[in-house]
Amino acid sequence: MKSIQITFDESLLAALDATEEVKKDGRSAVMRRAVQMYLKRRRKWEIAERYRKAYVADGGSLEGFEGWEDQGAWPDE
Repeated sequence: MKSIQITFDESLLAALDATEEVKKDGRSAVMRRAVQMYLKRRRKWEIAERYRKAYVADGGSLEGFEGWEDQGAWPDE
């Protein structure tokens, strides 16, 4: 693993440190999990955005498809 330096607002850091998860596992473990969740969510958004752009570019209409992203099941990577 590589050490990095990040900057937090003091109140945000205090709130983070007050959580049971940080007390049990430590800041680094919690931050790693948070970044993994962010990247997974970001990847799902990118895939959905590619489908949306391809569908619209092909002359399709998105009418009636709002909210479908919550219904899909994406494989874990």
